[in-house]
Amino acid sequence: MREIHRQSGIRRAIRPLALASGLFLALAGFAGAAMAQVVFHRGNDGDPETLDSHKTSTVSEAHLLRDLSEGLVIHHINGEVVPGVAESWTMAPDGKSYTFKLRANAKWSNGDPVTANDFVFSFQRMVNPETGAKYANILYPILNAEKINKAGEGAKLEDLGVKAIDEHTLEISLERPTPYFLELLTHQTGLPVHPASLQKFGKDFVKPENWVSNGAYTLKEFVPNSHIRLEKNKNFHDAANVKIDTVIYYPTPDFSAAARRFQAGELQMTSDIPADQVQQLREKLGKEQVRISPYLGTYFLIINTAKKPFDDIRVRRALSMVIDREFIAEEIWGGTMLPAYGVIPPNIGNYGERAEADFKGASPLDREDEAKKLLAAAGFGPGVPLRVQLRYNTTDNNRRTVIAIAEQWKAIGVETSFINTDGKTHFALLRDGGDFDIARYGWIGDYSDPQNFLFLFQSDNTGFNSGKYNNPKFDALMKQGAEEVDIAKRAAILREADAILAAEVPWIPVLYYSSKNLVSPKVQGFQQNLRGALPTRFMSLKP
Repeated sequence: MREIHRQSGIRRAIRPLALASGLFLALAGFAGAAMAQVVFHRGNDGDPETLDSHKTSTVSEAHLLRDLSEGLVIHHINGEVVPGVAESWTMAPDGKSYTFKLRANAKWSNGDPVTANDFVFSFQRMVNPETGAKYANILYPILNAEKINKAGEGAKLEDLGVKAIDEHTLEISLERPTPYFLELLTHQTGLPVHPASLQKFGKDFVKPENWVSNGAYTLKEFVPNSHIRLEKNKNFHDAANVKIDTVIYYPTPDFSAAARRFQAGELQMTSDIPADQVQQLREKLGKEQVRISPYLGTYFLIINTAKKPFDDIRVRRALSMVIDREFIAEEIWGGTMLPAYGVIPPNIGNYGERAEADFKGASPLDREDEAKKLLAAAGFGPGVPLRVQLRYNTTDNNRRTVIAIAEQWKAIGVETSFINTDGKTHFALLRDGGDFDIARYGWIGDYSDPQNFLFLFQSDNTGFNSGKYNNPKFDALMKQGAEEVDIAKRAAILREADAILAAEVPWIPVLYYSSKNLVSPKVQGFQQNLRGALPTRFMSLKP
């Protein structure tokens, strides 16, 4: 077996302690303790629907879980995959199994050791159909995971290809070689839960008073619509290098309000920026505080393809054709996003040329004329308008975007009404199969591979195929791609599947994301990356 990676904990400079002044010498002990507390105030897109890592699905939840929990491997703040609980690992020559050596000093926040059996328990819980994990299919590369998750296919939980060799050795067997498997393990589906807590408290194991974590921080307070307070985990194996004692996350879906709070010094970092203020903020704060970088994600409109008239390709194609993505990217998003004509964003790994809409190079007027013809052929026109209800999660940027899209649809006779809710409600409705016509959506890559975007459209992906798209040929290509070992041949197969989406438009890609943060000069160690992984443990604050 060939050793893949070994890396010790990341060393960081020790923050000098401030000395109490002579005036307060009598209170030196108290003052020293108070001054040692470093509190980081972070904005987050919204409140989490849950902090059960096996049931989460949003970016706002991922930000919190990167602080609270640690998987076998993690994303460093520079975007690289580095050791987490596993200090090293080896891969079998055939690429179908990995053996992980766990750190002997890995502990839960209550002092219990983190063991290989904890990961066996957690992976089994993740794929157990009784858990109802919408993200379970992300682990289908693991041996028997799909059969277990699809109850009735003859596999039991103990058949899952995750085995504890001993207390600190974990073996994971795969269905087939999976080039992105290590990066896949950075996702929250690979995070362990504390077995004893879950068994004792059930679903309430996520409450602050019951919380036991193995990450750099532990959950101390959760006040919905106000804040979530995390405190440094003294039992974390790398606690000596964690420089921030307390991190407080604030739900900030109103990005304009977040920008004001940042400028007032109430927030030291935001999770997004109001697009219409980017230039103004750059002029006022400078590029060092207004940070914009490429992000592995696509901004979509999901179309409910199981609902008339949106089951008609002509209707979907017309709605997509008339959207002026360049205008939206420049005028609505201030040049911080890129126009998207395909499902898969740029810079994706294990791929070649991406499939894009064939009308990309046509003029806006030609596209408008063609869209009108398509709608007419589908039975819509003067006196018979196409009526669309467009749902979106409430942020300034989303509101301005959907209003612009509705205006562009109006040019071809489409009448649009809106429903907007908070992010938690919006994504829960989509995840749980609620009714809608068209809905705003965004997908950020969990790993750099085209499969992580294409799998959204598989007919059996009930957790994320909210538009109920069903194309047997597409499904067959995805299955064929999953079984292909040769990277180049696999890429060609997935490109064929990608082309089907470009032609049939089950969802409308509108923009490719960038990550946008306001960052205080006091924040040290901040690095934007394609994954948007910004764990607090790798940052520090200047006094």
